[in-house]
Amino acid sequence: MDTPYSITDPARFFREPAQPRQRQYEALRAYFVDAVPSAEAARRFGYTAGSFRVLCHKFRQGALGTFFQDLPRGPQVQAKKEPARPHIIALRKQNLSIYDIQDALGQQGQALSLTAIHEVLRAEGFARLPRRRDAERPARPRPERAAVADVQQVPWGPRRFPTALGGLFLFLPWLVRLDLAGLVARAAFPGTAMIPAAHAVRAALALKLTSTERKSHVMDLVFDDGLALWAGLNVTPKTTCLSQYAGRLGPRRLTALLDGWVQTLRGQGVLPGQTFNLDFHAIPFFGADEFIEKHYVSRRSRRQASVLAFLAQDGDTRVLCYADANLRKGEEADQVLAFARFWTRQTGHPPPHLVFDSQCTTYAKLGELDRLGIRFITLRRRSPALLRDIALQPRSAWRTVHLDVPQRQYQTPKVIEQRVTLREVPAPLRQLFITDLGHEEPTILLTNDGQATLPALILRYARRMLIENGLADAVNFLHLDALSSAVALNVSFDVLLTTMATGLYRLLARTLRGYERAQPRQVWRRFLHSPAHVRVTETEVVVELPRRAHNPILIAAGLLDERTVVPWWEDRTLRFEIR
Repeated sequence: MDTPYSITDPARFFREPAQPRQRQYEALRAYFVDAVPSAEAARRFGYTAGSFRVLCHKFRQGALGTFFQDLPRGPQVQAKKEPARPHIIALRKQNLSIYDIQDALGQQGQALSLTAIHEVLRAEGFARLPRRRDAERPARPRPERAAVADVQQVPWGPRRFPTALGGLFLFLPWLVRLDLAGLVARAAFPGTAMIPAAHAVRAALALKLTSTERKSHVMDLVFDDGLALWAGLNVTPKTTCLSQYAGRLGPRRLTALLDGWVQTLRGQGVLPGQTFNLDFHAIPFFGADEFIEKHYVSRRSRRQASVLAFLAQDGDTRVLCYADANLRKGEEADQVLAFARFWTRQTGHPPPHLVFDSQCTTYAKLGELDRLGIRFITLRRRSPALLRDIALQPRSAWRTVHLDVPQRQYQTPKVIEQRVTLREVPAPLRQLFITDLGHEEPTILLTNDGQATLPALILRYARRMLIENGLADAVNFLHLDALSSAVALNVSFDVLLTTMATGLYRLLARTLRGYERAQPRQVWRRFLHSPAHVRVTETEVVVELPRRAHNPILIAAGLLDERTVVPWWEDRTLRFEIR
């Protein structure tokens, strides 16, 4: 062990300085004061000749700054924290939290941050304050508690009240017509005497239809009597109730409700079922759970913890008709065939036509689709060999195709059609090399459709972007990415609610002239997002809507003239008026 300089050899402290700043000072002093030659001073203090000359130049220019500074005298105190220390200790002894202490100090004119208060308490040895009862907390204004949701406590007497969600009542005729309560009962959803199954599903569906971001945000709406009446309850169920209810739903019940919902929509003509768009969507999870797998999230261009969902959309009406969010890695390639089995169970025959991306399945599954007689269009991955083959094609091999879409920017792509046989697909497929579509790289399509023309194939695959747009609307307006739990079961229920919401919005939109293909966010903003007054009588419920610019379209569609008997309102009739 080295002995300190001050004890054995005090001069060594100056001859062999340990700190860089001191070494600079001693080297410069030896050169300028003691007249030691430059090379000798550099060697003595560990510099090269060149670096020491640079050091001397910087010293002459005043670029080295000061070598010494005065040491602080006396104990260092913080001007705001130390005077408040006795008050902080006295307040903590009164069983006050750091938030209560901060408020008390602020009233005394001693503004202090929460971090400063925490540091004082930690330095004084105070432990964290245990959770206190409400009676032990200081008296202050607190959020008001809403009543407990109970179907038996609905005030059915005559009354009148305002609601911020008046447009939501336009969905009620469709819920009655589609018999959502019957679908929930046949799916054997659980319920209680206070909140029956159909009421719980309606309450969760209302949040999805109104673009409420998370289940926890229902606390902003628990005092809206209109939302509670819509579900048939005295108040809207709160966060804990909705989360626990979702956790009670197993895959069998969710699948049964999806089956019944799709059958009902098919009876309304919303699902023609002639062609479908298929895609995956990774729903990000922001939390810590070792069982959540990582998937590629396109919105963030990276892999992160997420739940992978598979979705199917009707290509003509853009309604989501299939969803499965209970997937694990390695199961992606089977989902195309899983949807084919689902649609066969619904209609008795496989889906006629599927359009999907290259990463949706494998070539072996394409062979199975071909054997089932299902036509498909998919992208083929741009391998180096295929790109080289495209680059070597002579100019005469390219054929210009005209796309009869006036609003399309690129209407004359160039195409080469080939017949290819893949090892996993016994039958030959049509392969299209397409350029001048607005992409830097050529597009390569594979299809087993031998009858469709080249323009029809190109335009049909271009329409696959509709599912991309539909997913964007589901993410941004229906908040598909707002996970409430890491449990995939809860995600499955949320995805099912998203599927049902798209169907309800499409049923409503197709009755609105000029808005038949409008996205849910547009329908909500223009027609539904409005306050109202609700009047409950012995025989009916009257929803008084305010005057709005788009009300004439609602009137022309006949939506405000309907008289609907609502079973969960003790058979009261729903009627609309415009004030």
